[in-house]
Amino acid sequence: MDDIFIGTDILTVSRMESILSSSQNDRFLDRIFTSNEIKYCQSQANPALHFAGRFSAKESIKKAVLSSNIISHISLKDIEILRENNGAPTVNLLLELPVKYKCKVTISHSDESAVAFAVLIITS
Repeated sequence: MDDIFIGTDILTVSRMESILSSSQNDRFLDRIFTSNEIKYCQSQANPALHFAGRFSAKESIKKAVLSSNIISHISLKDIEILRENNGAPTVNLLLELPVKYKCKVTISHSDESAVAFAVLIITS
């Protein structure tokens, strides 16, 4: 039988806009996002919306992973959110987990907020 762990997160887009307009912008981006994520988000018409969605996705995945108790720490930079050809988000964990797993995430956003829901399935 598989074990299933979930995580969710929500972030206001205005908070991300505030972070991106601060003098610490580059430091924040480099600490949280991979170069692929930064390139993608900055190529969009509203970068803050896409950064907020990816940040929420990373937080939701972190919550799912940590609630499984298979590891005790994971950095947001160890979680990369990419896109399938159809636009669906896909998860790339950049660290080795000591178990076989599948991790899925969904991201939704409005003009005001971004929300993400993650599922971590530890397969037997």
